[in-house]
Amino acid sequence: MDAAKPLFPLLAVLAGYLIGSLSFAVIVSRLFGLADPRSYGSGNPGATNVLRSGNKAAAVFTLALDALKGYVPVFVALWWRQPLGLGETTVALVGLAAFLGHLWPVFFRFQGGKGVATAAGVLMALNPWLGVATLASWLIVAAFSRYSSLASIVAAAFAPFYQLLIWGAEPALAAIVPMSLLLVWRHQANIRKLLAGTESRIGHKAAPAGQAGTSAAAKRRSR
Repeated sequence: MDAAKPLFPLLAVLAGYLIGSLSFAVIVSRLFGLADPRSYGSGNPGATNVLRSGNKAAAVFTLALDALKGYVPVFVALWWRQPLGLGETTVALVGLAAFLGHLWPVFFRFQGGKGVATAAGVLMALNPWLGVATLASWLIVAAFSRYSSLASIVAAAFAPFYQLLIWGAEPALAAIVPMSLLLVWRHQANIRKLLAGTESRIGHKAAPAGQAGTSAAAKRRSR
């Protein structure tokens, strides 16, 4: 076992990525007999888009499982950190790998979601109080704006600052900073829609992806 110990950090990060690659939006939608979430609304395989199918139970299951696939790998890495010789930076990288798996899942042709719930799960495992602070930011913005994308962008932007201001420059930043930057980057289309006033609000039932662009263009022509 001692001879294999140097491989454990690499294996832990790989395991985090593979767990993150389970696209629960697609899996849950299939189990509930729903359309593939990549085929309607924003085309994003995530809980918010699954909610647009009108099935709240499927959206809740997707949200919970996406968060758990970020939480569980980090929790296990923390639990087995000493026996496996994993450093704090490696634990953070396990969380980052789970997040990257959600964005680019090897099991689903690298077509993943934006990673909001998975990032929240990673934060909750790395630092529960940071996770709560970031989640509170999301809830406040979402409650007032009714835009999930805006709430996600604001929460992602605030997370590294919460960490630095309250807990300092800890190894967890190796996961927090890249996740925050990638979350904002993955919301580029949403930012454009927010600026144009065409972004869908939480709970809005969306048409198939092909029809969404047509209806938006029709609205612009009718103005």
